[in-house]
Amino acid sequence: MADASRARMLKALSDGRALPAGLLAAEAGVSAATASAHLSKLVEARLVSMESAGRCRYYRLANPDISLALEALAVIAPPLPVTSLRESNIAGALRRSRTCYDHLAGQLGVGLLECLLKGGLLAGHDGTHRPDEAVRDGATGYGHDFDYRLTETGQETLVRFGVDLTRLPARRPRIRYCVDWSEQRHHLAGAVGAALTARLFELHWLRYGSSPRVVHVTEAGADGLAGTFGLRLAD
Repeated sequence: MADASRARMLKALSDGRALPAGLLAAEAGVSAATASAHLSKLVEARLVSMESAGRCRYYRLANPDISLALEALAVIAPPLPVTSLRESNIAGALRRSRTCYDHLAGQLGVGLLECLLKGGLLAGHDGTHRPDEAVRDGATGYGHDFDYRLTETGQETLVRFGVDLTRLPARRPRIRYCVDWSEQRHHLAGAVGAALTARLFELHWLRYGSSPRVVHVTEAGADGLAGTFGLRLAD
């Protein structure tokens, strides 16, 4: 992970999607041959898995915990200098709305959880991370200090919204939360967080940005999020 090129590849894979080697080479700024050598090391270290589709090879993170480890390391890593308008725009977009593996993070993620709490769909805490009071929660990653739960209203609302709660993976916790590294508040994780995010993409309320992990709310999504969950996005 300490190698800059491999770190960029892992960062590009942190939204849970499988990406081709060529795109990962471009993200890392290296040749195809160099990218192949880096990816072989990552596969050997079991950080990344590879799948073939015809003549193409696609890579993805081996499991969600690797994404959380990357987020935790980002907190203590020295900040990279912003040297271009593009880098500044990407940093701003990541803070506004991004994926944390397969669920929403950034201002969009914490805003959605806040609306679920205010609307009575979710209960258990107020969504605020208080470092001075934290017992097991760190500045980023999965939280452990609180137990969020779906209310009856929340279950009914999500089912009407098209989230099939009966088909959630049995071995994954239904409700979890992460401490959002950029907002220092909670965002929704777990099987419900992933299923809700997938449904937003299915409805085309969200679309991926040109930079890995960045997502954008569509015009239909802005209207839909406001009407369904009371989430109104800042201009």
